[in-house]
Amino acid sequence: MKKNGILFRVASGLLAASLTLSLTACGGSSSNSDASAAADSASDSGVTHLRFAYHGNLCGAPIYMAIENGYFADENIELEQVTVDAAHVGEAIGADQVDVGMELLGKMLQPIENGLPIKFTTGIHTGCTKLLVPGDSDIKSVADLKGKKIGVPGLADAATVVSKRSLSAAGIGVTDQNMEVEFSVYSRNDLAQALQNGAVDAIALGDPAASIAEEQYGLTALIDTATDPEYKDEYCCAAFVTSKLAEENPKAAAAFTRAVQKASQWVQENPDETAKIITEKEYVSGDVDFCAQILKTYNYKPSVQGGYDALKQNAEELTKIGVLKEGTDATKFADNAYIFFDDVPDAPESDASTNTATKSTKASSASFQPAAAAEAEDDCCSGKITKPAQDTNAKA
Repeated sequence: MKKNGILFRVASGLLAASLTLSLTACGGSSSNSDASAAADSASDSGVTHLRFAYHGNLCGAPIYMAIENGYFADENIELEQVTVDAAHVGEAIGADQVDVGMELLGKMLQPIENGLPIKFTTGIHTGCTKLLVPGDSDIKSVADLKGKKIGVPGLADAATVVSKRSLSAAGIGVTDQNMEVEFSVYSRNDLAQALQNGAVDAIALGDPAASIAEEQYGLTALIDTATDPEYKDEYCCAAFVTSKLAEENPKAAAAFTRAVQKASQWVQENPDETAKIITEKEYVSGDVDFCAQILKTYNYKPSVQGGYDALKQNAEELTKIGVLKEGTDATKFADNAYIFFDDVPDAPESDASTNTATKSTKASSASFQPAAAAEAEDDCCSGKITKPAQDTNAKA
């Protein structure tokens, strides 16, 4: 199916009650034929057809704005939306269902070590992860968490990885051989309630759930990667291309990267307008003001070198705490999982070309399918983003 220049395909079977998607391509032969015909047409016209992993996340704002501002069109790229639950992006990549996307660096390193065929190409933004405790908790620092129970969305979740890094830096064991905290897995939507009820002593999760819980329940952040000195300049999210695309069509891989970089810079300079556009166009679902509020806490100034440095830093620290194999060479790991293009700048220039007044005449207005992904649980800025209502039962 093709709408307004953007192709749609859901990489799922039946949508379960929890809205978690499987990775089996759905649709009948007619839909597949339409997509194939559109791809052939794009190829004939000199336009490169790329499939991107979409899961309705706010962090993906640069991809949406690259569509809206015509940056992909300027690079002769046509995108096909492949809706994938965030927890299964690696499987979609391995099954050759997507070509490009944006993901959290921390959660992808172990899959890359296990052979996931992707290359990161540029850092996109910082921030988006928090470790929270009740406002009246006796726990005042990460060092106070020794022997405590931490609620997390998953043992391989990006927020869990950040927590382990901080705990290790505070001298608390987080390896299988020396685990001095207990990680308990809860549904992302249940974590704040588990903390309020005393089932856990702290919770680790990404935005917008983290920011919503912090405001609604009066929580205190022990770690906020958007502001903490050790994390605030580290890119958490990066653009990626598959190894296959990087090898077979490096020109298209570089073009995708340039478009996303330019759009990321635009988001940095126009967070309010970004929030307005992506909610009105239904790339994400939720409150426009709260989306803008969250976007403003991140640094969307893209950097190729910054993304590489963050990948290497993660590899070093995840090796120390046993997430990656013992003896992993962080430099070799980063060199293998990252790609630099001669025709991609470290970051785009900030100038009038990023203003909406100069939007490309080839810009596509996309009408996405938010119900398929926006309510699925994600680990970075996903889900229906609604400003939290005042909770009269929350701790002060």
